[in-house]
Amino acid sequence: MTESWTPESPNLVIHGDNLDVIAALPDASFTLVYLDPPFNTGRSQRRQSTTSVRSASGGNAGFKGVQYERIRGDLMSYDDTFEDYWSFLEPRLTEAWRLLTDDGTLYLHLDYREAHYAKVLLDALFGRECFLNEIIWAYDYGAKSKRRWPTKHDTILVYVKDPQRYHFDSEAVDREPYMAPGLVTPEKAERGKLPTDVWWHTIVSPTGSEKTGYPTQKPAGILRRIVQASSREGDWVLDFFAGSGTTGAVAGALGRRFVLVDRSAESIDVITARLEAAGIRFESR
Repeated sequence: MTESWTPESPNLVIHGDNLDVIAALPDASFTLVYLDPPFNTGRSQRRQSTTSVRSASGGNAGFKGVQYERIRGDLMSYDDTFEDYWSFLEPRLTEAWRLLTDDGTLYLHLDYREAHYAKVLLDALFGRECFLNEIIWAYDYGAKSKRRWPTKHDTILVYVKDPQRYHFDSEAVDREPYMAPGLVTPEKAERGKLPTDVWWHTIVSPTGSEKTGYPTQKPAGILRRIVQASSREGDWVLDFFAGSGTTGAVAGALGRRFVLVDRSAESIDVITARLEAAGIRFESR
């Protein structure tokens, strides 16, 4: 049960339906929400006539306004497969907005099948002015297509609760090598450069020590950069598609506090073993 959760609670790993769990958490509790939901594959692009749906709340843009309802209706009319997926994801993103602090940030990790649809809807759901970045995580591993350009990237959409107040600390982020170190001073080359919105980072090695065996595990290096930039020590981080627990492992190592939620018993087992091996204290519910 999460009704007793407070900002003073211990780190939590919760087994259950994430929508039920997060609905019991109090408003404005988390500085960072990272979500890596299941990707929607098998898209059926069957164009239909679009309709506009007026919101009872009125308004022209932003959270739950007319623009949001119209865009939502248009996209769902366009694609039946998207309607099923977004009906699953939409209420969870609405809760994520509620749970963010005023200086909080949402990172939504998707692949190429959903990113462009989600971008349009999040512009309307959060407000277009709250869009911060589209991060491209590029990697080079796995099968190589010979009939199209091989798809070797994911998209991470970044939205803030309040564009005037969000926390972002570029100096806290691990730097990376210059691609052409000879073009900068030796001092700059030694220090490295700040990352851009294109992140070159390998996937989790199938034979590496980081591997947990969980099929959708994301690299700790990707989450480390996110947590470093968009939270401070002691801040609360939420991941309610927790999977292999990378968010919690990184947050705990960096002195952040976290709540992880997943409905999969396999996921909870992997997370528990991973956090215990890392010496990160938490409670299970």
